[in-house]
Amino acid sequence: MFGFTRYVLNQRRSSISFIILFIGFVLFEAILARIVYRETGEISSFQIIVTIFVLYALTFGYNDFKKFDRWMRKKIGGNQLLTAKDYEEMEKQKDPSYQAKYYRLTWFAHLVVFFTVQVIFFKLSGLDFNESIRYISDPSWLNSEDYRDTPYSQQTFHTVSMIWGIIFVVDTIVASTYVFQRKDNC
Repeated sequence: MFGFTRYVLNQRRSSISFIILFIGFVLFEAILARIVYRETGEISSFQIIVTIFVLYALTFGYNDFKKFDRWMRKKIGGNQLLTAKDYEEMEKQKDPSYQAKYYRLTWFAHLVVFFTVQVIFFKLSGLDFNESIRYISDPSWLNSEDYRDTPYSQQTFHTVSMIWGIIFVVDTIVASTYVFQRKDNC
């Protein structure tokens, strides 16, 4: 409904109500996740997915949405729906030094969040500092498919960490292509 109202009917103000409604649903899901945790004392995949989505929305989601919005306005309305500020932003995003700076910043933020969550998972799994260091210094457990052979006390922690680890590696590769690109070819 947001897309239809914003891009087809060209009613930008009305479309905001659908974004607010969507945010309301996400907040409701976050409240439900908190209630489930309080009642069961366990963290489920649902809670982790909602948390990741909320973290994304609060960090990178806004900028990604703005890029998507400009792209949609250009595809649907051509140049008539874009403002001078939109064109300035689109030009800035083509600049290799801007891209390198942006990807360095977002990669570093991803690194901090990833390792913070790993520390939380280790703590929730009952590991002390020495046990954590032992697992970090000997990463052979990364090949294990059974969570009992890993530092995690729950299958959910293990699954989320393995999937997120793959995403982090891909993000590292993508970010490095922008950070280390040759400036003279651009």
